[in-house]
Amino acid sequence: MTNTNSTTNQQRNIENAARAKNPLEAVPDAFQYAAKNGAEYKLYCRAKADMDSKTLKWAFKLAERNVGPFYKALKMGWQPKVKQNDLNKKWARYLVATDKSGQPVAYTMFRFDMDYGHSVLYCYEMQIESGSQRQGLGKFMMNVLEQCAQHWHMDKVVLTVLKNNTNATAFFKAIGYSLDETSPDVLEKAEYEILSKIL
Repeated sequence: MTNTNSTTNQQRNIENAARAKNPLEAVPDAFQYAAKNGAEYKLYCRAKADMDSKTLKWAFKLAERNVGPFYKALKMGWQPKVKQNDLNKKWARYLVATDKSGQPVAYTMFRFDMDYGHSVLYCYEMQIESGSQRQGLGKFMMNVLEQCAQHWHMDKVVLTVLKNNTNATAFFKAIGYSLDETSPDVLEKAEYEILSKIL
């Protein structure tokens, strides 16, 4: 009986989070970040329906520049239509960082979901323009997502990383992510891993 109750609670938490216009509103200081080098960023969170098409096009192009080469080196290859389709899912939420001039420089795309019996904030995409990398912005944005997940009582934050993208794997492991129990095993010969952080 307890199990059913717990599942019902998890579902309710996911629905509440998904319904919120801005699920990050309750996270303190989520919408500005000052890097050690003096660069300042403003952040906003929007549902896919409220995103302007220009920013969505930029998000796709940035993913193509950043992870396209890694996909191309794998059997699955780079599939622009699939990636574009993913970024335009109705349920997608975006956390976008902009620089002083208002230009977008980084984004994460995420959703609240049920994953193998756990309520999770699933981070599908995390991309940063090369000029804004290594300034702590990625770490800051992931921390915002983690606080958001905690606020809505999710069990963990989950993400997928390509096995050949060693920098990305090293980054996520350095901020406390480890191999999730749902990650494909060696025999499955998958070209990606699933990492997570229990909250």
